[in-house]
Amino acid sequence: MSEGATNGTQPLLEARNIVQEFVVRGRGGVKGGVVQAVSDVSLEVRPGETLGIVGETGSGKSTLARSLLQAPRPKAGSVLLRGKDLVGLKGRSLLEARRSMQMVFQDPFGSLDPKWRVSDIVEEPLIAYKVGTRDERRRRVREVLDLVGLEPDTYGKRKPRQLSGGQAQRVAIARALTLDPALIICDEAVSSLDVLIQAQVLNLFEQLRAELGLSYLFIAHDLALVKQVSDRVAVMYLGRLCEIGPAEALYREPFHPYTVALLHSIPSPDPTAPKTEAHAAISGDPPSPIDPPSGCRFRTRCPRAQERCAVEVPPLRELAPDHAVACHFPVARSS
Repeated sequence: MSEGATNGTQPLLEARNIVQEFVVRGRGGVKGGVVQAVSDVSLEVRPGETLGIVGETGSGKSTLARSLLQAPRPKAGSVLLRGKDLVGLKGRSLLEARRSMQMVFQDPFGSLDPKWRVSDIVEEPLIAYKVGTRDERRRRVREVLDLVGLEPDTYGKRKPRQLSGGQAQRVAIARALTLDPALIICDEAVSSLDVLIQAQVLNLFEQLRAELGLSYLFIAHDLALVKQVSDRVAVMYLGRLCEIGPAEALYREPFHPYTVALLHSIPSPDPTAPKTEAHAAISGDPPSPIDPPSGCRFRTRCPRAQERCAVEVPPLRELAPDHAVACHFPVARSS
């Protein structure tokens, strides 16, 4: 974890009240409803830190990440990068702002052009942004390939089909580094890799953070993995932020019933360990984002839900230093 990520530091990236919705079309183009993918989410990424985002499939994690990149723009809210609101930017101004934010996707092979050589793939962002001369771009390509542990003369000539999954993801990381970004968004960036390669790529992320002063927004469904790499963790459910706080504190004493249930879903190394009451209480699938529950969206699966939860959306409130929860009836500390 980064020692440079402190509470008193001005945020590198700040999202305020982000809303993202998508219209569902039925037969004949008839409007079939509105998917409320992200609803009033606010968070920040501080310089030099890794902010992890966890939640079930469909919780809005990836949609939030793409909204931060303005791809597509959020329906409401603001995204401030070093104090500049990206939502109001267009054309060249938005393009220049995006240089500071790059993305690494889940499927490295799906994000790499199969017909191009590795050196061309890594050079592509430099050409798009008209950075440097041809010789300068080639030197930069060699530099970033070295940074991610790929020998330029060997791997630069290869095509994606000649790479392993771990090598392909290193190429994707190298491409993200070419423009010298401040923030890298990792959207399930290691979930398609086996455990050994996952560990190698995670170590690479940490090494690059230390050497280059990077910040990460790290999206994953593996809670144990997120704890390993994150300074702070945000928990999302059905498009809303449930809880956010320091990784150690959140995993040790979670406040939101959904966070408790997620943590108890992590497999125990002890096969004889009994399931806890919190784990047994949560059941069923998340409701549809087209028609989410009123009030607290988790209430239909929550063992602590009361009448108030159906009529009032719980605000995000701080219950411990730098640790906030959106719940009317949070789990008691040390309970």
